Amino acid sequence: MSQAQAVWAVTATYNEAENLPELAAGLLALPIPVSLVIVDDNSPDGTGDLADRLVAEHPGRFHALHRPGKLGYASAHLLGIRYALDHGAQVVVTMDADLSHDPVRIPQMLAALADADVVVGSRYVPGGGTRNWGGDRRLLSRTAGMLVRLASGLRVADPTGGFRAYRAPILTAARFDEVRQEGYAFLSEMLFRCMRSGARIVEVPIIFADRRYGRSKLSKRIILEAALNLFSLAWRRLTGWRP
Repeated sequence: MSQAQAVWAVTATYNEAENLPELAAGLLALPIPVSLVIVDDNSPDGTGDLADRLVAEHPGRFHALHRPGKLGYASAHLLGIRYALDHGAQVVVTMDADLSHDPVRIPQMLAALADADVVVGSRYVPGGGTRNWGGDRRLLSRTAGMLVRLASGLRVADPTGGFRAYRAPILTAARFDEVRQEGYAFLSEMLFRCMRSGARIVEVPIIFADRRYGRSKLSKRIILEAALNLFSLAWRRLTGWRP
């Protein structure tokens, strides 16, 4: 794809002060300009202040949105996506702030958009993988992906991965801002909506490295929501639902 196209990345933060500077440095080092929207949920560790500092030091490259409290992973991403689109993004990349998603992979993902509407950075295609994961987490991730594929009909090896690049028109067609899931179930919901809107979805390999600093945001409530969402995906698939 053309480097002239406006590429924006979105990340949600809660207590990522140890990780955000390195993420920012990685984005600034890329051979193409990528603007980053940081949606911070009033992190007590000062992540929001760091985001504001990046905005001041690199005008136009960083944007900080501050929310009053911990309102959720999904809604933070949806807010960031809307902000990016409203400011001219033609491509939106979603990624985690904890360094699990390496910015160096973004040019490869953008190149793959030449023949796709959505590119998924995949742990489960040849060349992909995980680092510093235990066997139980690998089993959970693999099982979740299998169940999502069965319920939704998605032909994606890694439908629960959050490192993605979307073309702006497919986000609009999929009515992304109607997603109501508050946890990680929103990732499979977003792909399902894109698929049902006619998107071509491709995968490129990534190595997912477990966070070095901070704590995981995964909880039992989030896992339960993801399980319940499987029934919704299956029902809509069977009834021919479209966004």
